[in-house]
Amino acid sequence: MDYQIKQGSLPYKNETDLIINAAIEVHKDLGCGFLEIVYKDALCIEFESRGYFYEREKHYPVYYKDVLLPHSFYADFIVFDTVVLEIKSKSGIANEDLAQAINYLKCSECSVGLILNFGKPTLEIRRVVF
Repeated sequence: MDYQIKQGSLPYKNETDLIINAAIEVHKDLGCGFLEIVYKDALCIEFESRGYFYEREKHYPVYYKDVLLPHSFYADFIVFDTVVLEIKSKSGIANEDLAQAINYLKCSECSVGLILNFGKPTLEIRRVVF
């Protein structure tokens, strides 16, 4: 279940393609089965080698009715200042992961998110647009 703004419209397509290509390289080298943290570490190396701007564990406050809540969230990555990137390593991307990504997009004010699941023999990719 992907959310798109318009049929055929893919905002930040170039940026998401670059991120996906880097993730494919990581998956090709490491395969599946490691913990998420291993893939995050490898992605940092891959992003740096390609000269991609990224922030890891980017902090975002959460507000309810203009009141700052005591708990916030940390996006796995913000890449190119435009794409929220969430890394998973499990049997499949669940509806809860998509809901989480949408909430992250709301808080971050980014409009595009990627969920990449390294837990399968083939990299699983979900693009979310809010």
